[in-house]
Amino acid sequence: MTNSNWRPQTALVHGGTLRSHHGETSEAIYLTQGYVYETAESAEARFKGDEPGFIYSRYANPTVDMFEKRMCALEGAEDARATASGMAAVSAALLCSVKAGDHVVAARALFGSCRWVIETLMPKYGIEATLVDGTKQDEWEKAVRPNTKLFFLESPTNPTLEVVDIAAVARLANSIGARVVVDNVFATPLQQKPLELGAHVVVYSATKHIDGQGRCLGGVILSDKEWIDKNLHDYFRHTGPSLSPFNAWTLLKGLETLPLRVRQQTESAGRIADWLAEHPGISRVIYPGRKDHPQADIIARQMKGGSTLICFDVKGGKSAAFALSNALEIVKISNNLGDAKSLITHPATTTHKNLTDEARAELGIGPGTLRLSVGLEDADDLIEDFDRALKAAG
Repeated sequence: MTNSNWRPQTALVHGGTLRSHHGETSEAIYLTQGYVYETAESAEARFKGDEPGFIYSRYANPTVDMFEKRMCALEGAEDARATASGMAAVSAALLCSVKAGDHVVAARALFGSCRWVIETLMPKYGIEATLVDGTKQDEWEKAVRPNTKLFFLESPTNPTLEVVDIAAVARLANSIGARVVVDNVFATPLQQKPLELGAHVVVYSATKHIDGQGRCLGGVILSDKEWIDKNLHDYFRHTGPSLSPFNAWTLLKGLETLPLRVRQQTESAGRIADWLAEHPGISRVIYPGRKDHPQADIIARQMKGGSTLICFDVKGGKSAAFALSNALEIVKISNNLGDAKSLITHPATTTHKNLTDEARAELGIGPGTLRLSVGLEDADDLIEDFDRALKAAG
């Protein structure tokens, strides 16, 4: 049940719905490992692909299928595969695309685990990798080799909210026959459409905004059907990063309210970013909705709104950042993001702790850098919480 003419809010409530003969209102949770067949001939036909239907929930499941179809309707993708976590989605999308002897170019501003896949895991299997400053198009161009097959980037980035010109990277990739994989978590599919900008594959940690309420893990990979059939299908089927039906059902419920949540969180984040930028205890604020963002011109071209995330530096370094975090009452300390609750983290000692001091400095992550994920609380309450905490922290 999907209509291509539906607007996002409608598609996120009804897209991909598959009802049983009971006619249930809410999507059913199909907690089953396997499926039975009327005849041996039917089983044979289904395994050969001559008969539609499910075979094994590691391959596909009715509840998971509904989530995948709903994400396709939102993203404008032909096909999708849902995974057990966001990192399962990233790893599968990258590793199914390359082989020993191939070369990958990635923006250096990546989540710590993503950098580990690029810098540590891939070389173990003979896959070469080069990290570049993703905001500089000439670095993408200079990094290209005859064996370059894949480009990978986040935009906006974690945690400093750099923005990469996706269309420009995609044009470069197309000119050499390579593919572009974009991690679109920070923008959400409501604020940015990488496929419309020329990217070939989009990945999400559905754990973040898509669930949005701190309940479960999940991920999803979206692309054209040909790429999924040729590259991802067998990898996914045999390595088993599949999403559980219960988590898929939870994520379906999250999608129903995604536009409402992201709209309010983005509005609140913009207000808080402006307030922080005027505070004498804050030395730097990076927010995609502000005119002083370093890539404001690109944001205007490729994003429909700001973000639910803010990156800022506290004067006084690590001790001041810790003091502020500890003094907050409403905002909680957590490395998660995209939640209904406002969350703050110190990247240098958590999500990016495994990077060297030099690597963190390259990314703009200092000892006083904090990443704020704005939740659904009243923006005035959050501003008052920061005002009181900054005073308490000195």
